[in-house]
Amino acid sequence: MAERFKEYKMIHVAEGALGTMFLGASGLPLKKIEARLNEEAQEGWNVVFQVIEQKRLMLFWQREAMVITLGR
Repeated sequence: MAERFKEYKMIHVAEGALGTMFLGASGLPLKKIEARLNEEAQEGWNVVFQVIEQKRLMLFWQREAMVITLGR
């Protein structure tokens, strides 16, 4: 049986645009994501679902972003 939450929160984290344009790819800021998830966990939030998406950036580049759904 799936766990049910009373409220949900979405977090959107994207890789840096400058790194994508000048280096071709910069990657998701993992330390920033980790710190944010630790802060949210202290407030009682749990990760319910996450997805990594590819977005177009200024016609020529692809940029990765992560969408994280939290519940409590």
